[in-house]
Amino acid sequence: MTATLLVLAALALVSDVAAAQAYPSRPIRMIVPWPPGGGTDGAGRILAQALTENLGTQVIVDNRGGASGRIGTELAAKAPADGYTLVMATVAPNAILPAAGARLAYDTVKDFAPVSLVATSDYVLVVHPSLPAKSVKELIALARSRPGQVNFGSAGNGSMAQLAAELFKLLARVDMVHVPYKGGGPAVTATVAGEVSVYFGSGPGVVPFTTSGRLRALATTGKKRSKTFTGLPTVGETLPGHEAVQWFAVLAPAGTPKDVISKLNAAIIKVVGTLKVAQQLAAVGADADVSTPEELAAHIRAEIAKWRKVVKGGNLSFD
Repeated sequence: MTATLLVLAALALVSDVAAAQAYPSRPIRMIVPWPPGGGTDGAGRILAQALTENLGTQVIVDNRGGASGRIGTELAAKAPADGYTLVMATVAPNAILPAAGARLAYDTVKDFAPVSLVATSDYVLVVHPSLPAKSVKELIALARSRPGQVNFGSAGNGSMAQLAAELFKLLARVDMVHVPYKGGGPAVTATVAGEVSVYFGSGPGVVPFTTSGRLRALATTGKKRSKTFTGLPTVGETLPGHEAVQWFAVLAPAGTPKDVISKLNAAIIKVVGTLKVAQQLAAVGADADVSTPEELAAHIRAEIAKWRKVVKGGNLSFD
């Protein structure tokens, strides 16, 4: 019996290695858990095209938006662990919602195998051009003079866009009304249309509109001034302690063979490290930033701990 088990184990190992060597042999689905037009969609499509060229097989973006990213993320968690379904992870469904204790059908830490970080992006505080505020200081003064009258959009309850604004409200001691949308794309569209006046958007999502003048950028949300958004101050320069950085990463379902994870990690590091992809990401407001699977796992755990403090301080709930 023991000998038989050893033989079966050896055959399974050989099979896994052979599968990894043949991988990928068919198209790969990359779930983007947000609607088209937002920051995650932009970064995801750049990566999918680059991986298609590198791996020699098509990487297809599948937008599954809704519920602040949890719908698409749940779909990815339940997919076969064979490397043919990946998810473009972001801070909302993979750190903020877990930090808030939201009722989720997945566990970010247990149900996914980290592959690699792809990029980071400072959020950008933008306002509709009709709003009489051209700086963070002026926006704070305006919001204080109109309590409950200035509204801000977000990509949904529990989204990074909301948390960046909630942190702003806490630090500035202002009362602004939250208007959630079903993703970054709809939220940006609503801000451009003037349905909401204020929006903390990811760089990839707002750059086209700040460039065209349809939105006014006031500041970025990083710890330091952004190299991408030159000339803009940080929110923290006016409100010390305000920092909110979006990140884009690739996760696979837990149990995906380690050799497949390694192959994907190597491919992502290679393509994101090219000047072409780095420039494409920069053009939509994101900075190329890769990692090992282990580094990504540690990053996600740290992010969950960080946002748990903000959620508790703001007495927020996202169920």
